[in-house]
Amino acid sequence: MDLKKYIRSIPDYPKKGILFRDITTLIKDKDAFRECIDQMSRILMKLKFDKIASIESRGFVFASALCYNLSKSLILMRKKDKLPAEKYSQEFVLEYGKATLEMHKDSVKPKEKVIIVDDLVATGGTAEAGAKLVEKSSGVISAFLFVINLFDLNGKKLLEDKGYKTFSLIDFPGH
Repeated sequence: MDLKKYIRSIPDYPKKGILFRDITTLIKDKDAFRECIDQMSRILMKLKFDKIASIESRGFVFASALCYNLSKSLILMRKKDKLPAEKYSQEFVLEYGKATLEMHKDSVKPKEKVIIVDDLVATGGTAEAGAKLVEKSSGVISAFLFVINLFDLNGKKLLEDKGYKTFSLIDFPGH
């Protein structure tokens, strides 16, 4: 199944010049969503890891299904001030502004291997912030897994240049 045809493209969202790749059209199709999770699961079955971390909010959709499928624990990485317990914080730059990502301090134990899942990688700033959160806990990044890679924004390359394994299912231009 070609998952690419289930992604809707919305120009000038959330601001002019951004071509937003909308995964809600993939999620609402039960067969496409199942195929997406199956493809992601096949990638992860080849890797050694303890937990899956997901980035708010669309990453939660994919990571929770993967955790269920693979019998792994789920870690939530949330926007600033959304987590109630003691947490690590990491600021980062988006293609259209700045943000902060947070994770509970007790989410990852030292030396635990973590996969970070999100719907999309653009410039790589959010994903790299997620990696820094895991590393602040003395955890190890096993890999990143994305549904979509916006190849011309070089986020996947940035992560790979920093030594991280990175996988994606679909390539799109970001503009």
